[in-house]
Amino acid sequence: MTKHKTDNTYDSSQIQVLEGLEPVRKRPGMYIGSTGYEGLHHLIKEIADNSIDEAIAGYATRITVILGEDGSATIKDDGRGIPVDKHKKTGKSTLETVLTVLHAGGKFGGGGYKVSSGLHGVGSSVVNALSLKMIAEIRKDGKIYRQEYEVGRPVADIKVVGKTDKDDTGTTITFYPDPSIFKETVTFDYSWVTSYLKHQAYLTKGIFVEVRDERTKKRDAYYFEGGIKSYVKSLNISKEVLDDDIFYVEKQVEDSIVEIAIQYNDSFLETVKPFANNVLTPDGGTHLVGFKSALTRVINDYARKNTLLKEKEDNLSGDDVREGLTAVILVKIPDPQFEGQTKNKLGNTEVRRYVEQVMNEYFAYYLEEHPAIAKKIVNKAVLAARARKAARAARDNVIRKGALDSMGLPGKLSDCSSRNRKECELYIVEGNSAAGSAKEGRDSRTQAILPLRGKVLNTERARLDKMYNNKEIVALIQGIGAGIGDQFDISGLRYERIIIMTDADVDGSHIAILLMTFFFRFMRQIVEDGHIYLAKPPLFLARSGKSRTYLYNEEELDRHLKDLAEKRKEKGVEINPEDPLVKQAGLSESSIQRYKGLGEMDADQLWDTTMNPENRSLIQVKVEDAEKADAIFSKLMGDEASVRKNFIQSRAKDISLEELDI
Repeated sequence: MTKHKTDNTYDSSQIQVLEGLEPVRKRPGMYIGSTGYEGLHHLIKEIADNSIDEAIAGYATRITVILGEDGSATIKDDGRGIPVDKHKKTGKSTLETVLTVLHAGGKFGGGGYKVSSGLHGVGSSVVNALSLKMIAEIRKDGKIYRQEYEVGRPVADIKVVGKTDKDDTGTTITFYPDPSIFKETVTFDYSWVTSYLKHQAYLTKGIFVEVRDERTKKRDAYYFEGGIKSYVKSLNISKEVLDDDIFYVEKQVEDSIVEIAIQYNDSFLETVKPFANNVLTPDGGTHLVGFKSALTRVINDYARKNTLLKEKEDNLSGDDVREGLTAVILVKIPDPQFEGQTKNKLGNTEVRRYVEQVMNEYFAYYLEEHPAIAKKIVNKAVLAARARKAARAARDNVIRKGALDSMGLPGKLSDCSSRNRKECELYIVEGNSAAGSAKEGRDSRTQAILPLRGKVLNTERARLDKMYNNKEIVALIQGIGAGIGDQFDISGLRYERIIIMTDADVDGSHIAILLMTFFFRFMRQIVEDGHIYLAKPPLFLARSGKSRTYLYNEEELDRHLKDLAEKRKEKGVEINPEDPLVKQAGLSESSIQRYKGLGEMDADQLWDTTMNPENRSLIQVKVEDAEKADAIFSKLMGDEASVRKNFIQSRAKDISLEELDI
């Protein structure tokens, strides 16, 4: 191999050494995940988590977050206050050390915290590095200490700026995110902050949390004496529970604490929230494994002992006993071993044993002491087992017919020719006439069309066996390609965008909701990963001479009519005051067509308004708060008509016509 000489040299001058907090500003994504919306709000979480740790340790009872009019965020607690004495190793105050040195904090085994949500101890210094300005105030020993920083560097030494009562202790951190880092946005979302703090209040019983928005004067506060027991109750608020009683246990095992709350509802889905040191671990881990195995064992043992399972019947599976389960698992451990920087999964092997031990003993006691509840739980699991077998039989039957063959596609699907998923999109279209126009007008290389016939099955109250017997649902499963239930695999997804295209009326909205219910309940990852969209077809076509204008809602129509009337008046065109349109907006000689459905548009019109990537408007369906979404789907699509009626009536005055249509 021949080496080619160049004029470039490679020596020590090419080796970059980053000092202090420079690495954070150089690669912020390594520390906070991103520099977009999520990364911005992660800054609040990093500082607030320190206050939460003070509460977990038993030193703080109150946490306040203030979103300032000047773009700042302030987090205040009544904990012990960050130490301000000189640090032996750095020679600086401990406060300055914590806020300017990576891997400096009270979470590395120095005795500051037995349990903490922080893993690497880099949070406060990272926030400082990514802020234009930070102000720290410490209340301690009857004094108020203050130090300011700019882009992670102290402006001056720490100073005493006032006096306070000796019992008044705590930390207040105010920071201003740097717009040169967070180029997408530096505006904090009040709803994100309230949701985060509300969850922390559930997980730390007895703590009072408050959020104040000085921009809008909004204020919310949360306090849950019941902790995760209150959390389970809130998760089931829109569901019919098997019994009002909630199983709850909190026990110390060796140097850790296991806290579990359980309540069953009559739905067919499970909601299990596993936490380690107040950190949600969506991918589970050892605490979840221990919980599931113990739950299955205890329920089967009880069912056998009390002859609720016949001798010939198989043991109930984990899926069977978790149907309709709502549970929160919270473990507090001294040295959490999370997998990955995002802390999505707990890896401590001993924690599985801790959770199993607590569940085996105390949940077994609970079932023995509450035989009526225990019987309801077992009977529900037995029905789930029978439904599971029926679903397997229905699925096998569908497969035998070739409908779910991996190489087959639904006969009514007009697929696209490209096999590059990133550029492919599937239009789910209401009605055959609209589907015909869509097929004729589409870009056949990248756009596939799947027509739907009538209202889709409401899957909120349907098990898999019922779905496998529904042709429209089977066509959806087959066309999307990712499977369903225990067969779901996101890698099989055939389209980057799945676009729901229905009429811009109440029936169209109902069909869209039915489809979103299906995706949210049975293919949630597709929704969470941002693959689901709503098309936005026009509601009106306005013709004036040779010009055509598409209008997407009543407000756009009103503006269009008024603008046109003004132009006519300027030209001196006389108007007939008896013309209905004149009465509405002072307009004549104009034709307005209201589309009753997509089928009224020809192929060119549908392409121009709704399918052409250059012109169309798509609404991406996101899950910003899964728990709120779960509650809303339960209310709108569940069996309780009175709950649905109350929900709609209570919000009718706040919903615009456009929101109602969409």
